Amino acid sequence: MAEKDRPEGDTPFESTTALVLRPAAPPDAINVRLSINGQVRELQLDPRTSLLDALREHLQLTGTKKGCDHGQCGACTVLVGGRRINSCLTLAVMHEGDEVTTIEGLGQPGQLHALQAAFLKHDGFQCGYCTPGQICSAQAMLQELRDGMPSHVTADLQQPPAFSDEEIRERMSGNLCRCSAYPNIVAAIREVGEAR
Repeated sequence: MAEKDRPEGDTPFESTTALVLRPAAPPDAINVRLSINGQVRELQLDPRTSLLDALREHLQLTGTKKGCDHGQCGACTVLVGGRRINSCLTLAVMHEGDEVTTIEGLGQPGQLHALQAAFLKHDGFQCGYCTPGQICSAQAMLQELRDGMPSHVTADLQQPPAFSDEEIRERMSGNLCRCSAYPNIVAAIREVGEAR
């Protein structure tokens, strides 16, 4: 339709203000109470909603990324009770009563978490899409090392695992970086691990 033929007040976009659209609750929605980054959030969700979709689509916590949506890339990694999980593979309803920490809960601009600061210092990213999952995974990985949990490359299962680049690479192997910033990611994690 030509602009001159358009009725007055009939514009292709009624407003240039961005709208936040939340999915409508389906007829079989259930109430779900989640503790996200220290705040209790109550949602009405389809019971089949993944934790990833609850975070991104219902709570607008978009730091957690949707990559493969099949648990193979690690972009959606969050912490549940301090342990790392792929949020695309778990249902939100399964985490009532759990403490879920996303990248937004680790640190904020002006008050960065040590891993966030180290990733910046060491250029542990290029495009940055995988970085939130990498950082959440690294946080849990460092705790696994402190707790003495062995990995596939741990040489002596009777001794605590050594803090080495090989251990870091193995333990971070579930988080893919399309831009191949791996050497810088390892350097960032090593710096934080050695400081603790």
